[in-house]
Amino acid sequence: MPVNEDYVGRSFDPVGPYAVDAAMIADFAAAIGATDPVHTDPEAARAAGYRDVIAPPTLAVRFDQLASRAYVQDPEAGIDYSRVVHGEQKFHHHRPITAGDQITAQTTVDSIRMAGGHAMITVRSELSADAEPVATTTSTIVVRGGE
Repeated sequence: MPVNEDYVGRSFDPVGPYAVDAAMIADFAAAIGATDPVHTDPEAARAAGYRDVIAPPTLAVRFDQLASRAYVQDPEAGIDYSRVVHGEQKFHHHRPITAGDQITAQTTVDSIRMAGGHAMITVRSELSADAEPVATTTSTIVVRGGE
């Protein structure tokens, strides 16, 4: 089944809320080698003007992927995940993800472009906490054509 181009403009139900705590942030910071104390030390975070420890900016991808799962796993979308290559990821942060947040995310399919037998799909996820925008993620995946 080819990628269903009728999905352009479709938004999926929000997912979450997902609790963000200091341990999640510290674990992620350690995994990526982020050593700024605002990620692990509440006092350092407060001294920098935050209410608690803040996540490295790329933690947003965790919630982006949880939200976009509804699209890529929808059988009618025509995405064979074994043929997917991640093409690009962008983040626009409205504010840092902070310990104590309850993140909700909603994905929209922004575009599907066919090129050389491949589908280039751009999805956007809006992340919020208590209805306050936190981040907008934009991800482009390529669904390789062929067998």
